[in-house]
Amino acid sequence: MSGTPEHEALVEADGRILTITINRPRQRNAMSLSAATAIADALTRLDDDPELSVAILTGSGGTFCAGMDLKRFQLGERPVVAGRGFGGLVEAPPAKPLIAAVEGWALGGGFEMVLACDLVVAGTGAKFGLPEVKRGLAARAGGIFRAPRVLPRAVALEMLLTGEPISARDAHVHGLINRVVDDGSAVDVARTLAMAIVSNAPLAVRASKALALAARTWTDDESFERQSTYTDPVFASADAIEGAAAFTERRAPRWQGA
Repeated sequence: MSGTPEHEALVEADGRILTITINRPRQRNAMSLSAATAIADALTRLDDDPELSVAILTGSGGTFCAGMDLKRFQLGERPVVAGRGFGGLVEAPPAKPLIAAVEGWALGGGFEMVLACDLVVAGTGAKFGLPEVKRGLAARAGGIFRAPRVLPRAVALEMLLTGEPISARDAHVHGLINRVVDDGSAVDVARTLAMAIVSNAPLAVRASKALALAARTWTDDESFERQSTYTDPVFASADAIEGAAAFTERRAPRWQGA
């Protein structure tokens, strides 16, 4: 496991899964520039390394991330990485899948980092909130426009305008979370999801994520017209032939990622 000199974010590769842990438990994992830089570097590694397929983002000490470190903010520090945004993530999520494993609080920028992930696993005691208006700020790390995409408009606006959090159970009911699990087991369940992704063809997974995100604002006609840019390389790949052969021969496929 490796991290910044201060170890404010830890990065560990295990097989094809990269786990990134925000490691500032005394500050409830409030985001610092050092941690954000380490996260950005880890996501670049994820996309550049053909041996990696998926990443898990979590926090240490029973908290995901309490948002921006306001003490450092007062001193002029901004936990923003050029090209990646807050937390080294929100403006440029990785091309490969990213799973948030949430224990405890995911507030402000911490919740905005969750919103930038593809899948979410949360402990029953997790809470999600955008309290920026209580601090004279606004959720400009993606929360203002991403929350209404994944939550009902009324729920998202209540969070944005009151600053009050919602529970993991409510977030799950509204479709934000994939799994609500026993407290302390979010990373383990996220790893189970990650293993399910790892078993699939890397090129197909990456193309599926890219098209799903790109098509959010397209009509059905536009989607059918434009999808070939994403899907033609998948159908023409060696992995497509291998997938069919493995199915026919009743064996596990041997993906090449091409």
